[in-house]
Amino acid sequence: MSMPAYIRGVATLKLDRDACTGCGLCAVVCPHRVFAVESKKALILDRDLCMECGACEMNCPSGALTVDRGVGCAQAVLTGWRKGGAPDCGCGDDPSCCS
Repeated sequence: MSMPAYIRGVATLKLDRDACTGCGLCAVVCPHRVFAVESKKALILDRDLCMECGACEMNCPSGALTVDRGVGCAQAVLTGWRKGGAPDCGCGDDPSCCS
């Protein structure tokens, strides 16, 4: 099953591969399968699938992951649900406001 991308190019997710221990918890807890583990290190498969829930960051024992929870895509999805429409971060045509 493929997961939807919400708003392209705005996710705040960052991975420090040097700090990553390759435990794989990020791949386990991510609801949208953003991560894989390859060569004993986490790998971001598609940053645009990140809904910025923060599960990866909260479960990363090495602190290799950071994400601004509740902004960008996750907020856009919630706003869309609240308004009964598509994901909408309220930025209009300016995608830089969510980054």
